Amino acid sequence: MLEYLEGTDFSAWIRSELWGWPLALTVHALGTALVVGFVIIIGLRLLGLFEAIPYTSLQRLFPVIWVGLALQLLSGVILWMAKPTRYVADGAFVLKVLLIVVGVALTLSFYGLVKREAASWEAKGAISSRALTFVAATLLVWCTVVIAGRLTGYLGAI
Repeated sequence: MLEYLEGTDFSAWIRSELWGWPLALTVHALGTALVVGFVIIIGLRLLGLFEAIPYTSLQRLFPVIWVGLALQLLSGVILWMAKPTRYVADGAFVLKVLLIVVGVALTLSFYGLVKREAASWEAKGAISSRALTFVAATLLVWCTVVIAGRLTGYLGAI
C-alpha cells in the first residue's frame, strides 16, 4: 500500500516539482508556527506574563490554533505521501505523529478548561493548579513535536 502511494503521480509530483515540496513544506511550517506560537502565547499568559491580556480573551486565540492544525494536517499528509515508506520506518516521525495526537487532545482539553474557568481566574487573579498542569504538558508536547519534526528532516536522510 505504501509503495503504491509512493508510486502515484501526485507523490512523484511532490518529490520532483520545483513547487510541490517547497510549497507543502512552507504551509507545514506556517501551520506549525501558528499552533506552537499561539500555544506558547496562551501558556506564557497563564504562567503570569502578558498581564495586560485578560484570561477571558485567551479563548479567542484558539481558532487560530485550529486553522494552524488544519494547515499542518493537510500539508503533513502531502509531505508524507512523497515518501511514506521512509517515514513509517523513521522513529522521529512516528514519535512526532504520536505526540501530535497527544498535543491535539491536550489542546482540546486546554481550550475547554480556558473556556470554563477563565472568568473565575479573572476574578481571583490567578489560575488553578490544574490549569498549570495543562499549560506545562501542552507546552512540553508541542515543543517536542517541533524537535521531533526537525529530527525527521535531519535524521531521515541517514
